[in-house]
Amino acid sequence: MCCDSLYTTIGVNSYASAYSGFVVWHGGLSGSIPLTIATEGHFTQEIIGIIPTSETLFSTFNLVIVFAVAIILPIVNRFMYNEKEAVVINPKLLEEPTEKGKFQPVTPAERLENSWLVSVLIGGIGLVFVIHHFVTNGFKLDLNIVNFTFLFLGILFHFRPRNFLQSVQNAVKGASGIIIQFPFYAGIMGMMVSSGLAERISQWFVSISNEVTFPLLAFISAGIVNIFVPSGGGQWAVQAHIMLEAGADLGIAPAVTVMAVAWGDAWTNLIQPFWALPVLAIAGLKAKDIMGFCLINLFVTGIIIGAVFLLF
Repeated sequence: MCCDSLYTTIGVNSYASAYSGFVVWHGGLSGSIPLTIATEGHFTQEIIGIIPTSETLFSTFNLVIVFAVAIILPIVNRFMYNEKEAVVINPKLLEEPTEKGKFQPVTPAERLENSWLVSVLIGGIGLVFVIHHFVTNGFKLDLNIVNFTFLFLGILFHFRPRNFLQSVQNAVKGASGIIIQFPFYAGIMGMMVSSGLAERISQWFVSISNEVTFPLLAFISAGIVNIFVPSGGGQWAVQAHIMLEAGADLGIAPAVTVMAVAWGDAWTNLIQPFWALPVLAIAGLKAKDIMGFCLINLFVTGIIIGAVFLLF
């Protein structure tokens, strides 16, 4: 497909490939479920206590999944690439928005929000606390310290408060579709919980599992529930007690059960268009345009993740 200098051609599969990288999120530092159970006072603490990330995110089986997906999935995506299915987009849509002309602060408040000293001071204080946390507690990660660290790194790396605020505003614009739909999915979650549907789905998988197949079936059940409740924290609230108690009865380590649910939540995001809205908006595509690629990625990653849970 030809295009002039003002436009660029990108394969539809390139968007699907970019989106498929999202599948590893719950196996990394942004994983809400493993970070939640590593945080003091989480709602399942009486059942499993505090489980450090060394047993979940940094466990051998989780690292094997992450590395296997990171190696195999790009290869699969490369074989699916078809230049004839490329779409033409304006590259300006991919550029970071910039202000017209150089900003000239006038008032004292504007000078403060444009001062690099403010960002360095605030970001520096935050990082001092982060360093103190790790020196005092060792490499102990939980939801609070991860959020805290990224917040102050963002302030520091943007160099000026004004830049940081503008980046947040632009990010919110790109995620507007997600923000609008989230309350509706919360309503769906409420109906699934109150009707007992989520519990019945989980219990059915528990009833057909044993000590060998339980992690795999917990992973699959979480994937099914995630289609209706595409939120890691929300899904954990729905499935946590059922899965943890069933896993304990079968002698399954709580960390394995937790990560099985976490990976199930991440897995079916590949066919959940909810999270793909920002990248689809850039290209002017619809969910159906990338769904075929995403289904293949779902199948491939399902085999990888499921095999690891069976072997480990």
